[in-house]
Amino acid sequence: EAFYGRPKPPRVTDPLDMILLENVAYLVSDPQRDAAFNALRRRVGTTPARILDAPEEVLLEVARLGGMHPEQRVKKLRFIAQLVQMDFAGNLRRVLKQPLKQARKALKSFPGIGDPSAEKILLFSKTHPVLALDSNGLRVLLRLGFGREQKSYAASYRSAQAAVKDQIGADCSWLICAHQLLRLHGQQVCRRSQPLCHSCPLTAVCRFFQERRFPDGR
Repeated sequence: EAFYGRPKPPRVTDPLDMILLENVAYLVSDPQRDAAFNALRRRVGTTPARILDAPEEVLLEVARLGGMHPEQRVKKLRFIAQLVQMDFAGNLRRVLKQPLKQARKALKSFPGIGDPSAEKILLFSKTHPVLALDSNGLRVLLRLGFGREQKSYAASYRSAQAAVKDQIGADCSWLICAHQLLRLHGQQVCRRSQPLCHSCPLTAVCRFFQERRFPDGR
């Protein structure tokens, strides 16, 4: 936080809006994804009824803003709307107040939502204080020395979460800030390839940096 400044609160925190934000675009930058979601909210709306009633061409125009395969994403948007109405009685927030395991399972019934995305929704909506991590934030924690990279992404994710669970508390606002800062650091400095270690404020406590600097452990 001293390096980047305190991040602004997330702009999208409603559970259904976050699911739509995830599905309205595919393999695009954050600004392009935001543009597609803003178009959906402005031209159609984000309630199940409005999405189901929207003309196909309008949804296609919105989906085209979000990259390739717009027809598939239109189908996903309508499926999401139907699922909320039929399986959740139009009220997704009520379901998310169930215990963490059940709430996470309910969210994973939606397309594009795995454990990391489900936990991000639970965190940003402030229904469960869990440290959600995207791939950037996970990479930062693993390189710092929290957990170990495993054969599967899911196992690596749980390894990092287990390593920090006794140090993070249960304040959703603090955890949201941590999520944002870890993600930002992974995007800008602790990059997957060619990390900018010379610009990093955390090298003194970073396992990855120390192992690269002293490969024989001395």
